[in-house]
Amino acid sequence: MLKAGIYLDIENLVRCGGRGMRYRVVKDLVEAQGATVLRFNAYLAVDEDREKQDGEYRRRSEEYRNVIRRMGCHIVPKKVRRFRDTDGNEIVKANADLDLAVDALLQAENLDMILLGTGDGDFLRLVRALQTKGRRVDLLSFANTSRELREEVDRHFNGMLVPGLLPQPETASERMRGILHAAVEEKGFGFITAPTGLGPEDVRDDIFLHVTDIDMAGGPPMNPAEFSYLKTRERVLDFRLEEQEDGKVKAVDVRVLSS
Repeated sequence: MLKAGIYLDIENLVRCGGRGMRYRVVKDLVEAQGATVLRFNAYLAVDEDREKQDGEYRRRSEEYRNVIRRMGCHIVPKKVRRFRDTDGNEIVKANADLDLAVDALLQAENLDMILLGTGDGDFLRLVRALQTKGRRVDLLSFANTSRELREEVDRHFNGMLVPGLLPQPETASERMRGILHAAVEEKGFGFITAPTGLGPEDVRDDIFLHVTDIDMAGGPPMNPAEFSYLKTRERVLDFRLEEQEDGKVKAVDVRVLSS
């Protein structure tokens, strides 16, 4: 059994599309890879000055931190600091990158696998250092992920595709999410890969997609170049699965999610 550590850069995840994510699902995702989670750290900005001045803000912030703790997550707070630039403008900073990197490097001595939750390319050197130590490094992120970081890790989990990670409306239970992994541009069709669960085997890649089934919100149909762009940019597709008479499956009522 692999021993794993999870290190989440909360500010980056929330800012890039992870608002409301379920921390229990993050742990479930790692365990589904055959690992036991020994460390689960969340690096979180804490605005102490604002909390002293605004009671309602303090209450909401404390509730949020308590929710994270109840998921078995250890919070590593980073105090928000305010500065003035040469023009007198206020600059707010709460960078937890160094804390996360130091903790991951030190604690990796007793771990086999690391899950980094961030899209920040500044962590590229950390990933390489951990891999040099023989550790497997996976990445969880949403939008605006550094391409170099995504390509360097052993596996990248797009948070938009992880089942149950983000809150969804009740009707979402009838829908799936995936990416176009193969496209025949001139004929306007391709195939989608979509996770069906959290484990490495919980995926299907036989979902047929025709360009005419993409919802363009009343606009003109998607052209072949745009269709191919969905594959090259790995745009997330939200769709319903429709069984065909021949036993094959097709994506219908397809929506392209914003990245």
